[in-house]
Parts: sequence; structure tokens; C-alpha cells
Amino acid sequence: MKKGDHLFLVDGSGYIFRAYHALPPLTRKSDGLPVGAVSGFCNMLWKLMQNARDTDVGVTPTHFAVIFDYSSHTFRNDLYPEYKANRSAPPEDLIPQFGLIRHATKAFDLPCIEMEGFEADDLIATYARLAHEAGGDTTIISSDKDLMQLVGPTVSMYDPMKDKEIKVPEVIEKWGVPPEKMIDLQALMGDSVDNIPGVPGIGQKTAAQLLEEFGDLDTLLARADEIKQNKRRETLIENREKALMSRELVRLMNDVPDVDALDTLVLQPPNGPKLISFLKTMEFTTLTRRVAEASGTEAAEIEPAHVDVQWGADAHGPDLTAAPVSDPEAASSGDVAPTPEAREAQNTPAALAAARLAEAVAGKVDTTAYTCIRDIATLRAWIEEAREEGVVAFDTETTSLDPMQAELCGFSLAIRPGRAAYVPLIHKSGAGDLLGGGQIEGQIPAREALAALKPLMEDRSVLKIAQNLKYDLVMMHRHGIDVAPYDDTMLISYVLDAGVFGGHGMDALSERWLGHTPIAFKDVCGSGKSLITFDLVDLEKATTYAAEDADVTLRLWRVLKPRLVEKGLVSVYERLERPLVPVLARMEQRGISVDRQILSRLSGDLAQGAAALEDEIYQLAGERFTIGSPKQLGDILFGRMGLPGGSKTKTGQWSTSAQVLEDLAAEGHELPRKIVDWRQLTKLKSTYTDALPGYIHPETKRVHTSYALAATTTGRLSSSEPNLQNIPVRTAEGRKIRTAFIAEPGNLLISADYSQIELRVLAHVADIPQLRQAFADGVDIHAMTASEMFSVPVEGMPGEVRRRAKAINFGIIYGISAFGLANQLSIPREEAGSYIKKYFERFPGIRDYMEATKAFARENGYVETIFGRRAHYPEIRSPNPSIRAFNERASINAPIQGSAADIIRRAMVRMEGALEKAGLENTRMLLQVHDELIFEAPEGEVERAIPVIRDVMENAAMPALSMKVPLHVDARAAHNWDEAH
Repeated sequence: MKKGDHLFLVDGSGYIFRAYHALPPLTRKSDGLPVGAVSGFCNMLWKLMQNARDTDVGVTPTHFAVIFDYSSHTFRNDLYPEYKANRSAPPEDLIPQFGLIRHATKAFDLPCIEMEGFEADDLIATYARLAHEAGGDTTIISSDKDLMQLVGPTVSMYDPMKDKEIKVPEVIEKWGVPPEKMIDLQALMGDSVDNIPGVPGIGQKTAAQLLEEFGDLDTLLARADEIKQNKRRETLIENREKALMSRELVRLMNDVPDVDALDTLVLQPPNGPKLISFLKTMEFTTLTRRVAEASGTEAAEIEPAHVDVQWGADAHGPDLTAAPVSDPEAASSGDVAPTPEAREAQNTPAALAAARLAEAVAGKVDTTAYTCIRDIATLRAWIEEAREEGVVAFDTETTSLDPMQAELCGFSLAIRPGRAAYVPLIHKSGAGDLLGGGQIEGQIPAREALAALKPLMEDRSVLKIAQNLKYDLVMMHRHGIDVAPYDDTMLISYVLDAGVFGGHGMDALSERWLGHTPIAFKDVCGSGKSLITFDLVDLEKATTYAAEDADVTLRLWRVLKPRLVEKGLVSVYERLERPLVPVLARMEQRGISVDRQILSRLSGDLAQGAAALEDEIYQLAGERFTIGSPKQLGDILFGRMGLPGGSKTKTGQWSTSAQVLEDLAAEGHELPRKIVDWRQLTKLKSTYTDALPGYIHPETKRVHTSYALAATTTGRLSSSEPNLQNIPVRTAEGRKIRTAFIAEPGNLLISADYSQIELRVLAHVADIPQLRQAFADGVDIHAMTASEMFSVPVEGMPGEVRRRAKAINFGIIYGISAFGLANQLSIPREEAGSYIKKYFERFPGIRDYMEATKAFARENGYVETIFGRRAHYPEIRSPNPSIRAFNERASINAPIQGSAADIIRRAMVRMEGALEKAGLENTRMLLQVHDELIFEAPEGEVERAIPVIRDVMENAAMPALSMKVPLHVDARAAHNWDEAH
């Protein structure tokens, strides 16, 4: 440190208590961990750091540190055993936050300083002296009077709560004495908070008057007999030793030995990813967003960090060996037997979940302990050990992410945490001939190894555990193995924490729950041009990577499974998630036929349509340009043509988003309309008609999409490779693409589609009499709504009136605003607002439902479907109005959309059994697209299949609950998907 440098010293311990008492209680939604003080601390520190780095607001620090009390016992207790003895234990919900705040400090990349035997104030005094001697200045971030004795020409204080700087004049104004007399002042007046006796009967004003008259404490005590007031004179004489001792208690030690050098406190540039990782673990979404914006970090790409939690009667510092908060048995001490109540508390699901978590965090992953199984005798011994254990985690290693085309390179097993092995099957040397090298010797032949594994995988007495089980089920089924029973850690996490965390992949779960970062795939197989398939990985690396996957999966299962019981979510997992996995696996294996010729013809038609639009666009623009270039398009629309509503993105370019162009088109501008049409055609061509042939399997000649169960917050499934759920159906071109999905010769496709299921769910959950009656009577719900709202008879109703009612009906489900409805209907915002207002007046129960749902979400951080699935919205209490409003709209929609998703899940789980029972084994479920199921059936089975399918779907909610409105399914059969829909 040199002359001109500036040191900021934060009184961390003072910050903790100010943050705790200044804010309402706050708990982490995922597990109830108290984090209110941590939140306040982080927000105060972030604000301070931002201001400190802003050169326009004043002092900019070059050095920075946060100072904490190490523990309650210091040298002052040796001097006066009653020092601070009157202090009660910290509040129970504050105890685990002490350690978390130290983690927070390190996440901010700031020195976190504490020293056994000394208080934070002593360290602050020492650093302030060292900075002064080095020619620098110091600002102490605190309002504690104990630190005011340090204020001087090079030392000031700053109260962040009041945004007030404290220098010599402020000390005098507050206490009546300058900083150099604060020690004597406190020695006289004492401190009831710290149990410093002082001189009885001498308060602040009296002490200040005495020091002004006599100069200092020593002089005052030496001349105490000169004091005219008898009682005051006598008490000073009688309590002389107390005053002197009190002075030693309040005097800060500015020569604490062996402190870190000032140069170690240099303020570093902010580390956005490191801080965001901690904040995401704490679930501080608002601050996470602010840090991401300020640091230019993409928060979605940062995984939460693992942070240990300490719990103890005095969990102030790292010297404590307190057990994690998750271990209920650690609270007991000595040999005292637990009470019956304590024993009962230890035998709860919450206690088991907590104990498992503590065990998992403590049990470090040792990747050097894994076994590579290369002979059949060893494999059989492991299989027998797994059978004895009754639980085994397994994973497959393959050459591709597509389970329908991947080769099985090997499989891994984990029997107990740390007891894991890999069985290589077809690994090659990777060099030696034109084919990439021969197969490595000493591997069990695949057929022999799988024959030994099959009885274990199909043994009903052994639970198999996997992460993203569906992939492994497909791989195993292709090799003649039907795995059962099973658990999927990804789906357990999804049921527990949908919407809480960014994802449910194994790496993220491992870091979150085990504090362990697994080996990355790219570190084993490379990336980009150096990427190799897993069969070319050498056996040592392959064993470490693959066995770790199984080991981590087993450890995660032990942590997560008890939480299902603790949170009351067992039925959601057992009825909506786990049984759907094999159903989807079979659907993916079946695939669906696609006509290449139809796609080729459609590609040609779309190309011609796009080319015609291009000519029109060039004529309207008055020049040729690259239509797909947002920059060139923006320059023409808003630069040269000067169209209204232009705004620029962060890169300085004009925004040409779909919404911007739609708005311009709605205002009557022709060029933006043509651009929208051109984009739609070119997207259909590139995404579907050109791309779909590439997804046709070389052997099955069918397209096999992949379904994701844990991709949405509400429980809706999504599909990929290819995505068949986003094929547009509202345009003629989009519907033509569906004509390419065909039935095999002698078969028909059956489309079974729920009719207005989300409106029916809304009528059920909000209990709207008019809607319930309309659905019961089978009337046109949109016409009925229009009649209710606009007093127009249903008979002969104009199509425009019904269209408006339909837009409102569906818009209400998604929390549409007047602005959104106005855009959708191309009407003034005031008119749209009046429609919404009138809608709520006619159907008051809907507003009641919305307000009740938002209130529930604000209190609990989640909402529930009618079957108990939870969708979490942790940012619903965000101070940012737009973020809060978005979460409110999402929380209103989630119980409706999620309940509809749960209903179709229940139907899918039952469907295959119902078809088999009806003797319709050849009718096969192929696709699920939102509220629709697509089947392929022999022409001779169609008439019998449709009633069975419709019955299963319409009664899917039973027997869990009886819907207040009937569900209705439209089902048709045809040779292609479009005709059947």
C-alpha cells in the first residue's frame, strides 16, 4: 500500500446483525434454510461494492476487506470474565447464517478476515494503523460507537444504512467529545450491551461534561475530590478501578500480531460467475439478475455452487466443528439420552432426508477406487453382490446421444457409495489401422456380459437407479433387456424442484447436493474437431468417468428420494412421472412414418412461395438486400423508410423481432407483413420439409423423436430431434407438413385430441357456474362467453364477436393484459381493457381464483396442479415490477396448464393396458403433441380402438378426483396426420 491508496474495512459482524434485524425473516424455498441475514448482507455488500467502484460518487477504494469476530472468547474475557456474559445466544434461525455469510464474502472475491482471541474491532484498528503508516486512508463501514475512537485525519466511518459519513465533527456532534476521548467516555458511561460496568450513575452527557472539564479519565480520577456534587464525587472515587478496567475493555488493540499484509487486501475486479454461482445456491434471484447484468454474465449458464451449512449454539467461525444443519443428531451433546420428543423428531422423513444429505456431503467421491471389470467371473460376483444389496445404480456408455442408433460401449454399476465399476464391451485402441484400431483385448464379449446382466436388470427384488432413465431403457430394450423396477434421479429432482433450479442434469445435481463436480464428458472424449466416440476412450479414463456416473447417481438417489416423502410428493412421482418413462421409451422406439416425396414436393412449393415473396419485398423496399439480415432489414425499415416504433438493441442495431414486424403489419405497413410471411415460409422449409428426411432412421425408415419429461416447469412434455410439437397448425402451409406423417400400408393414424381442456380445467378449479353449465350442456363455449359478455344471441352470432370471445377465453388463462389483447384483436387498448373488465364482472370467480393463486404463490413460492404437482416461481416476490408480473401470470397459468398436462400423462400411463385388455395389441401409441395423442392402428381395429382411446382419455382424472366438468375428446382416423386431426 502506498500514499494515496484507500482501504475499506467492513465490520462484518455488525453487518450481520443489522441485516438480520432490518429485514423480515426469509427462508430458502427449496429446503426452508433461513437466509434473511445472508440476503441482507449480500444486498448491502453489493450496493457498497457498486458505489465503491463508481468513481463519480466519491472515494474509490484500492484495498478492501470484511472483518469478522472469530468467536465469543477474547483476551477481554481473561481481563473481565463477565465481559459480554449477559448476551443471550443468537436467534436460532441466525446461527446457520454466520458461516453462509463468510461464504458470501468469499463469493464477492473479498478477503474474509478473523483471528482467534481478538474481536473484529481490534483487527480493524490494526489495519487502520497500518494503512496510516503506509500513507493511505481508511474508511470503516460501520456505525458502531466502539470504532469511533479510531476516527481521525486518515480514518473515517460510513454508515451504509443511513448513507452517512462519520468524521471528527460527526463524532463530536453525536457524543459531545472528539474521537480521541471516546475511550474515556465509554469507560465512564459503561456499556450494558457488552456488560462493561463503567461508573454507576454516569451517563453520556455527564461523562462528556466531566471530560470537557478535566481533560481525560486519569486527570478526572486523580482530581475526583474536587467535584462539587457529593454523589458524583463519591461514586467516581468508589468505582475508580471499574473505570480503569472499563477503559481497557473498550480500548481497541491496534497491534494484533501476524495479521495479513495490506497488499493481500488489494481490491480485485468483480468475478461475476463466482458470485452468481453462490447467489443461485441461496436462491437470491433478484440479486443474481443484477449481478449478471452488471458483470455481463449469462446467469443461465452458471450452475449453483455447493455451500456447506454449519449449525451450532455458537456457529460464528471456522473453529467450530458443528455438524451441518441437516444432521438432527448433531444437536445432542455429551452422553445425555435424547428425549422421546427428540427421538420422534429424528424418525421423521425430514430427519432422514437431512441425515442423508449430511452423509452425502461428508462422503467425498474417490474416483481412484473404481474397478474395471474385464472377466465374466468378476462381473458375476458384482451382480451377486448387487442382488444381495437390493439396490444398484447403473448407466450405459454409448457412441451417440440417439439411443435408436447408438452402439453400446459398456455399462457401469454402483452398489454402495464408492463401490462402483465399469464393464467395457467394445472399446478400441484408437490407432493401428484404417478402421481406427482393433478392439482392446481383455473385454467380456458383449453378448456374454449382457446375458449375465439381464437377470439382475429384470429382477423385481432389486431396485435399479439411473439418471435420465429413458435413454438407458431404450438401449437395454434394444439388447433384449426390460429393466424393472427402477427409479430416476432426474425425475425425482424434477418433481421436487421444478422451477427452483436451472436444470436437473447429473452434473448440476451433483454439485448442488454432493458438493462434487463430476468429470466432464469433453475431458474424456474431447470436443469440436478432436471429439471421439466413447469406444475410443482408453479403459482407465472410461472406467473413471463411467463408474463415477453410477456412483454419483446412487448418492443422489439416497439424498433425493427421502425428500419426496418429506415434501409430500410421492404420489406425483409414482403416478405421473415414473410410470410414464417406459411408455415414452416405447413410443420413441416405434416412431412414425414420413413420406419423403411429400416433403420434397412441399420444399419445392415453399421455395417458390418464398422466392415470389422476395421479389415483392425487393419492389416494396426499392432495392435488393439480404432479407435474413436483421441489420440490413432494420436499416431499410427504420433508417431509410422511417417507419414508426423503431428501437435499438444493446448492439446498436434496429430491432426487427417478430413482434416488431407484427405490430407494423397491423398498422397497415405492407413490407413488414411480407417479411413476416417470408420468415414463416423459410422457417417451415428449413426446420421441417428440408430437415425431416435427415431424421428418418436408416433401418426402421421412421422418424423417432425424443421426449423430455423434465424440461418445463408445468409438467408439459417437450420433444426434440425432431421437435414435432411446434409444427404450426393455424396456417395452410403448416397443416400441409402434417400430411407427410402417414400410416403404414393397411393401417390408419388416429388423432385423439382433448377439446378445450384448459378452459375445462379453469371451470373446475375456479368453480365458474356459467362455464360448468355450458360444458355440461355441450354448448359452444366461445359463443356462450360472447353471449354473456356482449348480450348477443348465440343463434346467428357474427363470427367476429365469437372470435373476440375466444381470444379473451384463452387469453385469460395466460394472464393476458389489455395491451396483449389489443394487439391480438387489433383494437384500441382501452377497448381491450373494457373487455377484460367486463369478463371478470360476468365471471367473478375467475378473478377470485387468480388473486387467490397469486397470494398462495407469494406466500409459498410455488403453485400446485389438481394432482399435487408443484411449479415453483421463486421470483414472484421480486421488487422488479416486470419480473414480478411475469411470475404472477405464470403462477396463474401453471395450475391450469399443469393440470391439463397431468391429465394426459395419466391417460398415457393407462392407455397401453386398456388397449391390450380390449384385444387391440396392434394399436400403438406413437406421438404426444400437447393435448393430442396419435396412434397407428390396423384398419380393422380402428372402429373398436377409438371408443377405448376416448374412454381412457375422458376418464383420466379418475379415481384421483371427479372433475366438475366433463372432459371431451375428439378422435378421428385417416391415412395422414392432417386428415385425422
